[in-house]
Amino acid sequence: MAYITKRNDSYTIRVSCGRDVNGHKITRTLSWKPDKPMTEKQLQKELNRVAFDFEEKVKKGLIGNDQRMTFADFVPQYLELIKPSIAAQTYVYYTRLLNKYIIPSIGHIRLSELKPIHIQNFIKSLSEKQCEYGFKNGQSKLNSRKLSPASILRYLNIVKSVLNMAVKLQIIPESPANSARLILPKAQKPAIEIFTKQEAAQMLKCLEDEPLQYQVLIQLAIMTGARRGELVGLKFSDIDYNTKRIKIERSAQQLTGQPITTKPPKDYETRTITVSPYCIELIKQLQAEKEQERAKQSDAWNGDEWLFTKSDGSIMHPQTPTKWFSDFLDKNGLKHRKFHSLRHTSATLLLYGGANIKQVQSRLGHGDIETTNKYLHYIAEADEESANILQDMLITKHDNKMKKQA
Repeated sequence: MAYITKRNDSYTIRVSCGRDVNGHKITRTLSWKPDKPMTEKQLQKELNRVAFDFEEKVKKGLIGNDQRMTFADFVPQYLELIKPSIAAQTYVYYTRLLNKYIIPSIGHIRLSELKPIHIQNFIKSLSEKQCEYGFKNGQSKLNSRKLSPASILRYLNIVKSVLNMAVKLQIIPESPANSARLILPKAQKPAIEIFTKQEAAQMLKCLEDEPLQYQVLIQLAIMTGARRGELVGLKFSDIDYNTKRIKIERSAQQLTGQPITTKPPKDYETRTITVSPYCIELIKQLQAEKEQERAKQSDAWNGDEWLFTKSDGSIMHPQTPTKWFSDFLDKNGLKHRKFHSLRHTSATLLLYGGANIKQVQSRLGHGDIETTNKYLHYIAEADEESANILQDMLITKHDNKMKKQA
């Protein structure tokens, strides 16, 4: 039962929740003040309604000791809960953005008092911020560009994740960051960059003059569609030379100031992929090359069966493929694309070649078929573009023929 006391023009509503382990009485309180003039009868009716709603929320556990908890107070608990289920790099990214952008904006507001207007103001403040492009003397360096709509939505998704966790834990009844209640910036979907069949063939031709381990790296990137970290994390023990299959069960990562480590693949999609006999032959040659180097360096060799290594046999830095690939394209006058484009290229070439969407999903290790479906959209757009090219060619020929007849 709710107890109501009046003080000046406001009311205090108290609900008893029994006693704690020490026998002390547990009470939840709510201060309420009418926001407009009311008759005595209207006031009593509204007061009883507010008291009843408050008591029901207390009974359902929606109002507890967390009533005074601010957004910033809840963040450490949120991070601790999600840490086991996300990649270490994602955890660092979330922590940095929460501390740098989100908490300074809405961290002081109680979760129970957080409204859509606060989230909307946060979105507005982000749209006025400048982009970071590096650090100097421990300070962020900014450029004149504003945060893109895509970046703003990424930051907002972290806020949503925090508030959704608060809802799950019944600290708040619903999230004030519900998209239906907000005006969101429109972000364009990033275009999928791929190498055409001709570009890929030219690239592989140029690759023949490169060190063997980079020949294997790029061949496997196209053949398997594996992510950069998954490729760097490969060991020779992952290769079955008889079946020509490669097991992908780890991914290399390196956090700032920490040694290189491995983790399960994204979405925990451990998978086995069949590759071409040519790839297998290259890997055999690479293994022989590594064995020769191990024998030459003896105790100085720090290898652990890694396919892709530094000069001492230790695992290659996960960023190395990106830098090497960029330099390789520039050196050979090839069109610049990101290393990740090799993954996109693998998927689209498979679909062009007749592989079904489930096969592509399996090879790429997508946890959700919708992620793979984006390649179908790309192929549909390319097919439409091809049709338009043919139409333009035919119309041009027809027009030229008509002009000659005239």
